[in-house]
Amino acid sequence: MRRALAVLAAVPLLLFAAACGGSDGGTTAATTGATTAAGASSGLKVGGAVGAKPTVTFPAGQPAAKSSYEVVQPGTGDGLKAGDKVIVNLTVYDWDGKANAAQGSTYDTKATETIAIDQRIPQVLQEGFTKVKHGGRLLAVLANDSVAQQQQTQPPAPTKVFVFDVVGTAPTPLKAVSGKETGESIKGVKVENPAPDKAPTLSTKTEEKAPKDLVVKTLITGTGEKTKAGQTLTVQYTGKLWGSDKQFDSSWERGVPAEFPLAGVIEGWQKGLVGVPVGSRVVMSIPPAMAYKGEEKPGIPANSTLVFVVDVLGAY
Repeated sequence: MRRALAVLAAVPLLLFAAACGGSDGGTTAATTGATTAAGASSGLKVGGAVGAKPTVTFPAGQPAAKSSYEVVQPGTGDGLKAGDKVIVNLTVYDWDGKANAAQGSTYDTKATETIAIDQRIPQVLQEGFTKVKHGGRLLAVLANDSVAQQQQTQPPAPTKVFVFDVVGTAPTPLKAVSGKETGESIKGVKVENPAPDKAPTLSTKTEEKAPKDLVVKTLITGTGEKTKAGQTLTVQYTGKLWGSDKQFDSSWERGVPAEFPLAGVIEGWQKGLVGVPVGSRVVMSIPPAMAYKGEEKPGIPANSTLVFVVDVLGAY
């Protein structure tokens, strides 16, 4: 789905993560009438049941030049507000006035997406999402008037049509790990645990040989639900190379937690972080075969063993 959504590059959308969910099965069919402040109507028609892949019928003529939204089904669950991370099923079309081809749908990939309702998405979506509830359906037309001013020097992209089915909202992640220290460790690796909301200190300078297999040790055991394969995680982490103590990445230093679908990261993370209670801190030694193998990455030589200390702050 992420490759199919590459068509969104011309629109300032920060989409997406992965999760699971569903919604009601009511049947809908609506012609758009709601819209931008200028009052323009797109003339699109959306059919099909919420909770299943929709159909979109396009009017004849040129695609809309103004962005707009339409509440196709308002939904009956909790409402959405600015700051929420809304979990959706979405279907994307390229409205060029000719083929109007579908560009992808989460109903095909079986993986929902997560969108933060904030200033990083176009105004039409900021407003539109606050008009629907869980179980609702939103139609959005994103024309070039939604593109950031600094991007408008680029060739205009085709108008995009989105149908969003609202599954729910992502839970608020913890601000810090919580639980008891276990005393566990990986031979050759040292982790110092300061206050729960402070970055741990990871040291990987050692003469010990790197483990050939994945090694995961729990340093602090959280009290939340255990993570599952296919979920999206919110974490803080630091990564270093085995033996050299060279750091190649750290969300702590960037100042914000990272959020990602487990299915989209290296195998060592996929396997090492499943079954970890939310609120835990773990340290992982990941062999090359479960990381980047013989491929060189920025700051990571080929065939490197990677060591991470990871705080698991949320999962959905």
